Amino acid sequence: MEEETPPNAEAKTFVSDKAIAAYLDDAFRIGDAGKVADALGVVARAKGMAAVAEQAGLPREQLEKSLRPDGDLTISTMLGILPVLGVKWTVRHDAGHTSDEV
Repeated sequence: MEEETPPNAEAKTFVSDKAIAAYLDDAFRIGDAGKVADALGVVARAKGMAAVAEQAGLPREQLEKSLRPDGDLTISTMLGILPVLGVKWTVRHDAGHTSDEV
């Protein structure tokens, strides 16, 4: 069964960095790059796209294009904006994956 995109969020939804982290975690769990980019865009807009772009050292227009479902979100862009959004990217072992499944 295909999972749905996290519900569209508005600025007032994000009352804390914890709420932002939970929203983004849901998007990452879906595993679709477009949905991750879109969720990051929702959060960046909630925090103010221009301010996020400036703090991340990116042109606002480039960031807006990257954070669309059909955008070209790069790892370097993600690593630049995640701290600005108050979250960090972590990797965990998938208990359902065995080493012989490489």
